[in-house]
Amino acid sequence: MRKLVRDGKVAVLISTGFGAGWYSWHRIQELLFDPDIVKMIELDWPRDRILAHCEKFYGNDHYFGGADGLVIHWVSEGAKFRIDEYDGSETLILQTEDEWLIA
Repeated sequence: MRKLVRDGKVAVLISTGFGAGWYSWHRIQELLFDPDIVKMIELDWPRDRILAHCEKFYGNDHYFGGADGLVIHWVSEGAKFRIDEYDGSETLILQTEDEWLIA
C-alpha cells in the first residue's frame, strides 16, 4: 500500500466536516493514505480534482463526499489508530490515547 512518510510519520486523511465522512463512508484503506491526495490537499487543489482522482483510481462505486473537509494527520509509523465518526465528522484516535477497560 502506498503511503507518504516524512520524518517517521505517515500522512493519514480524515474528514473533519459534518455531513459525510471520508474513510468511514467508503472504507477503502488505500484512500486513507493515498499520497497523491495528500499532496493535493497540501497544494490546496479544488475538490473536483480530488474527486476525479478518486473515480479514476478507485472507481465510481463509492461515495467520496467527505473530500470537502479533508485534513492530514501525521501519525508515527507503526502506531495503531482508529477512525471514529459522528454525523460525518471523523476523529483519529491513537491506541495510546484511548482508555481500555479490562473485564
